[in-house]
Amino acid sequence: MLLCIDVGNTNIVLGIFQDDTMLNHWRIRTERDMTSDELGILVNNLLVPAQFDIHRIRNVIVSCVVPPLLNAFKEFCLLYFDHEPMIVSPNIKTGMPIKYDNPKEVGADRIVNAVAAYQKYRTGLIVVDFGTATTFDYISAEGAYEGGAIAPGIIISAEALFQKASKLPRVEIFAKPKTVVAKETMDSISSGLVYGYAGLVDGMVNRIKEEVGSDLTVIATGGLAPLIKSEARSIDYIEEFLTLEGLNTIFKLNSPR
Repeated sequence: MLLCIDVGNTNIVLGIFQDDTMLNHWRIRTERDMTSDELGILVNNLLVPAQFDIHRIRNVIVSCVVPPLLNAFKEFCLLYFDHEPMIVSPNIKTGMPIKYDNPKEVGADRIVNAVAAYQKYRTGLIVVDFGTATTFDYISAEGAYEGGAIAPGIIISAEALFQKASKLPRVEIFAKPKTVVAKETMDSISSGLVYGYAGLVDGMVNRIKEEVGSDLTVIATGGLAPLIKSEARSIDYIEEFLTLEGLNTIFKLNSPR
C-alpha cells in the first residue's frame, strides 16, 4: 500500500492507495512544530480505527509546502518504514513540462494538481485550488504546465477582516448567505466572501481563457470548492481528492518497474 501525504499551510491530507484505488483518507490541521514521534502517534491513531496496520504500508510520497515539517516527515518514515519518503521536488519525474521561468518556484501542490487533472481529462485545463491561497493553474491541451495566478484564500481573507477591522466579527464560512444584499454584519461579510470569491473565480477564469485564446475545462479542488462552485458560473467539475490522486500518479512514474 502507498501512503500519500499532502502537507499544506492549513491542513495535512493523507490517503491510502492500493494501486489506483484510494482505500481511505483523512484531513488534519497543520501544526508546524510537530515531531516525528508525534506524527507516528497521529498516523497510527488515524489508521487503527480504519483497521489499517501501519506495517502494511510499503511506500510513502510527500508533497510539502511547509519546509519546517519536511524533516519531521522524513524522520517519521525512517522510523516506521526504514526508508525516506519520495518527496515531490523540481527534480522528480512528473511527465509534464513546466513552462514557469523558474520551475523551482512552483509549489509542489500546484504541480501535483496539474498532473492529476491532465491525467484524468487530457485536455486544456484551469485548476482552481481553494486552499490557504486560491490558486489558478493553466495546463495546455498538450499537457504542459504553463503558469497561473495566486490570490489570498477565503479563510485567510476572513481572518484578515477580523484582525484588521476592529468592529467586524470573526465569520466561519460554511454556507452561502441567502441574499447578496445582507441585512446584518455577519451575513454582509459572508456575502462579500462567498459571492465575491465566486466573482473572482469567474473573472480570473475568463481572463485566462481570453489570454490563451482557448476554451478550457475548469476543475476546482479544496475544501471550499463545492460552496464556491454553487455560485461561480465558470467551474465545470469538482475533484475532491485531486492532490492525493496526483501523488499516486507521480509515485508510479518514479517507481522502479
